[in-house]
Amino acid sequence: MTIKQISVFLENKSGRINDVTKALGKAGINMHAFSMAETTDFGILRLIVSDVERAVEVLRAANFSVVQTDVICISCPNVAGSLAVILEHLAEHQVFIEYMYAFAQGDKANVVIRPTDLQACLEVLKTDQCDVLTGNNL
Repeated sequence: MTIKQISVFLENKSGRINDVTKALGKAGINMHAFSMAETTDFGILRLIVSDVERAVEVLRAANFSVVQTDVICISCPNVAGSLAVILEHLAEHQVFIEYMYAFAQGDKANVVIRPTDLQACLEVLKTDQCDVLTGNNL
């Protein structure tokens, strides 16, 4: 199962991230997870939100460039080495990960993965009986 992530392209100038969070907050959209990557000229804010379609609508109305992407979110024990085991199995099956980010909640860690081959990644995770999350159980 995949979930939708939105990527927002931002100019590298003060206040742009705040503009995104204000627009989403005003629309009642919750950010479950996010990651920020940057270059000297622009940044990419990747978000998992409570209402993807509405978030895209709100951000585009505020003149942000927004793209939706399918990603996989897994839950694993929040203990040293548990993610390494999962990543090792993915590597053994030649699943290349473009990027990932994580957030911990108590004894669980949730990891957002963007592999080059979503289906192959899901097959390995299913075989390993990993807990793959849906948008409803983030």
